[in-house]
Amino acid sequence: MTILTTHVGSLPRSKKLTDLLFKKENNQIYDENTFNKIVKDSVFDIVKKQKEVGIDIISDGEMSKISYATYVKDRYNGFAGDSPRNAPSDLKRFPGYLKKLAESGGTPTYSRPCCISEISSKGDKELIADIKNLKSAMKKNNLSKGFMNSASPGVISLFLANYFYKTRTEYLVAISEAMEKEFNLISNSGLNLQLDCPDLALSRHMIFSELSDREFIKIANKNMEILNHSLRKIDPSMLRMHVCWGNYEGPHIDDISISKIFEVIMSFRGNYILFESSNPRHAHEWKIFDDLKSKIPETKILIPGVIDSTSNFVEHPDLICQRLEKFVNIVGLDRVIAGSDCGFGTFAGYGNVDEDIVFEKLKSMVVAAKRF
Repeated sequence: MTILTTHVGSLPRSKKLTDLLFKKENNQIYDENTFNKIVKDSVFDIVKKQKEVGIDIISDGEMSKISYATYVKDRYNGFAGDSPRNAPSDLKRFPGYLKKLAESGGTPTYSRPCCISEISSKGDKELIADIKNLKSAMKKNNLSKGFMNSASPGVISLFLANYFYKTRTEYLVAISEAMEKEFNLISNSGLNLQLDCPDLALSRHMIFSELSDREFIKIANKNMEILNHSLRKIDPSMLRMHVCWGNYEGPHIDDISISKIFEVIMSFRGNYILFESSNPRHAHEWKIFDDLKSKIPETKILIPGVIDSTSNFVEHPDLICQRLEKFVNIVGLDRVIAGSDCGFGTFAGYGNVDEDIVFEKLKSMVVAAKRF
């Protein structure tokens, strides 16, 4: 038995596609038919590349989306204007580095509208096209295991500020009720649904830095309660969740420990948990899983990030094997899948890792996983 391989979801987009995504983002004139064809072709190409390097559970790379969270503004009514930008607290501690990032173009510039009216769907056209493109590409490449990303209510509330609903809970409920159809459509298509939930970790040092850990954990629990309710109709074996502290190269000295949000994470309704485990700020936290293994439900499959998503180092297969072995020793070979720390194309046109090196890193992961 070998360990299966996957990744968090987003992958680098071509310049041609990125240019069109930003035309759409900036409300510039573009040809919709051309856009749709380039997205379809891009999905086929990215699926083929994943097959070529040997990834077992693939995605569409989020080719059609400007970013993993703010794409919802294009699919749901109720968003307009712009939300305030708030840098993570660890970057604020180093203003020289924060300024350097901004001046170097290392910080993505894209629309983050706020919620100004009742949230409702604009229709399922774009989502249905995404599903069709991915399933078509999988069929042509003779692949059977695929997943599609979707933003959690918590992460939407993190990036798209609320100026309409009376309370944060009311806002989260409204988002989840609107997103529930998206969740069900993806899972009903036969694809696994991945919920992206940086709100469970990143938001601690981004918008809740003034709270105590105990106060933040209450918020995280509420986020999870509302998310789980919106997933109540979906088989847990079809559900994945990704948790991270922000896919940026920075100090990360204000990151909350996974030990403090461990029970929140394990309360996720689905079976598959993806989390960062390679970057220098969290690589040591495999020990927490060992210490708290009695709190890991037997249904949970761990998908640790065994390759970093912010550096151009290509991890040696021996190192990746060592990282995987730690988790195999905790929950067993059949409950571990190899994954990446985060996406490699979280925002269109941005990412520290060269496109060719992304696939070299994935290839190294596949080599390592086959040794088990």
